[in-house]
Amino acid sequence: MAVENLASNSMANISWLHGLLWWRNWGKRDWAISAIGFAVFVFALAFVSYSWNSDPDSNLSSSFHRITATDLVDLTLLHNATRRGAVCLDGSLPGYHFQKGFGSGANSWVLYIEGGGWCNTIESCFWRREIHLGSSKHMGHRVHFTGILSPHQAQNPEFFNWNRVKVQYCDGASLAGHPDNELRNGTRLFFRGQLIWEALMDKFFSLGLSKAKQALLAGCSAGGLAALIHCDEFRGLLPKNVTVKCLADAGFFLDEKDVIENPTMRYFFHDVFILHGLRKSLHKDCIARKEPAECLFPKEIIKSIATPVFLLHSAYDFWQIQNILIPEGSDPYHYWQKCRLDIHNCNATQVEILQGYRRSLLKALKEFQKNKEGGMFISSCFIHCQAWMTETWHAPTSPRINNKTIAESVGDWYFNRNASKKIDCPFLCNPTCYHVNFTHG
Repeated sequence: MAVENLASNSMANISWLHGLLWWRNWGKRDWAISAIGFAVFVFALAFVSYSWNSDPDSNLSSSFHRITATDLVDLTLLHNATRRGAVCLDGSLPGYHFQKGFGSGANSWVLYIEGGGWCNTIESCFWRREIHLGSSKHMGHRVHFTGILSPHQAQNPEFFNWNRVKVQYCDGASLAGHPDNELRNGTRLFFRGQLIWEALMDKFFSLGLSKAKQALLAGCSAGGLAALIHCDEFRGLLPKNVTVKCLADAGFFLDEKDVIENPTMRYFFHDVFILHGLRKSLHKDCIARKEPAECLFPKEIIKSIATPVFLLHSAYDFWQIQNILIPEGSDPYHYWQKCRLDIHNCNATQVEILQGYRRSLLKALKEFQKNKEGGMFISSCFIHCQAWMTETWHAPTSPRINNKTIAESVGDWYFNRNASKKIDCPFLCNPTCYHVNFTHG
């Protein structure tokens, strides 16, 4: 079942969360981090749409837009992919969802790549073959287009009538893998992310992307990382007179040590880099200068991107807090357990450590802030991915910085109306925030 479908139906099913949290007891670093897709799944179930100052007992399911036929978009499998070997981890066809633009948006395109983490071991990649993150056999046949993909102007004022695409993510390495290691691992796993990317671009060109006047490549989480990796490549596919920009939503993963000083995320990305053969997809200058795994971190990637980029991120991204700063294995005595699941349960000492993580993010963004063509919306919400849901993208109760929603801020940046580099004040000063509460039931 697709996350979008879950989000639209999950308000009555919050109690499922407790039955799902058994996942968090898995101790292996590789399984915990590669399960980001499951974390997003839990996020859809556990989404609590109230700010610090709102009534926590209020039922906000009525704030969701009533789904109409125009919101639901069918899955299309990429039938030309087999010929070029562009297949998911299990060898099945990759897929996407496409809704044609109209009116003034007929020649404009927004592509949004689904999130879902990575697999860094043969075992974790095999596990992904059994869900939509590794096989089109398990992809939802219809998904709800909302947020940046919504066809409704009130919810998506800048891109509602553009050609809108959601790319299903099924390769396990941010659409960047190469088949170099397939024979060596001796399994029926296919590492074809780069080939999937190329096959998708060919298909979209045949659907009209070749005639685009404006284009935006975006993605959530691992999909946001994919948008950064492929940003300049995407720019190069289109004529120079076409406006092309990229947006990474919750894709700015930090190269930070965890609370017991282990470089958990660095180790993990190293394994992903080796297993999927990512060298050819990352910038050569970085590979020459750095330990290769470092070149998978956005801080290094954005140094080489010439195309304008917008970074949509939370300084207290719940996935990064739960998997980079405080992974399960770093907290054997469960000192962080309540804080990891609900930021309002953090004590003063824990909040100060979270503030340190925020400071590390802002330090990593210091050079990017000088980029005149770049944009930012750095919120202080306990959340992960904010462009795919109308409630966080553009609604009367959406998070705001300087009285601007995310959609308005992205629009100002994309259309060069105003400089758009917004950094929120530290937690918990913004009453418009949506905070995910994994203990709510």
